Formats: sequence, C-alpha cells, structure tokens
Amino acid sequence: MFGLSFQELLIVGVVAVLLFGKNLPDVAKKFGGMYRDFRKSLDDLRSQVDFTDTFNSAPSKPRQPRRTVDYDDFDEVSAPKFEPPPAAPTSEEAS
Repeated sequence: MFGLSFQELLIVGVVAVLLFGKNLPDVAKKFGGMYRDFRKSLDDLRSQVDFTDTFNSAPSKPRQPRRTVDYDDFDEVSAPKFEPPPAAPTSEEAS
C-alpha cells in the first residue's frame, strides 16, 4: 500500500496516535472527507476537459533528430599524458 512496508505503516500509525490521541477518529474523518472532495473535483475537471487529444495526437511539427556532430566539440585531449618517474639510480650505477 503506497509503497510502504508493514513496519513503516506501523510507525506512521503510532506517530498519528501520539499526535492526535483521542481526536484521531475526528481527524481521520475530516481527512477522508477532504480526500473525497478532492477526488470528486478532479473527476469533474477530467470530465470537463478532454485530455485524450492532447496526449494521443502526434506533434504538429516533428522534432529534428540531434546529430552527434552537434555535440562533437572535442578536438584534442587537453589532459597531459602520464609519464612514469625516472628510475632511482642503483648502487651499481653510482660507482
């Protein structure tokens, strides 16, 4: 339910009881009424406005596909190449 596990719902319930106590049934009733009114208003809006043409129709002007040439502005690598440090002289070379 709502992507919440049982433990998370239990924590939400405990917090609700701690916050509202004896008023929890009244608060839940008010919240349910507000949610019902919101859904009813949303359904009325959907019935008045037809969204199917907006989402199902093809765009009036097709977009031109982007080419890789538009993004290829890297001419050369700007980072220096790695060169290992020179080897330390050994005791044979020092003599």
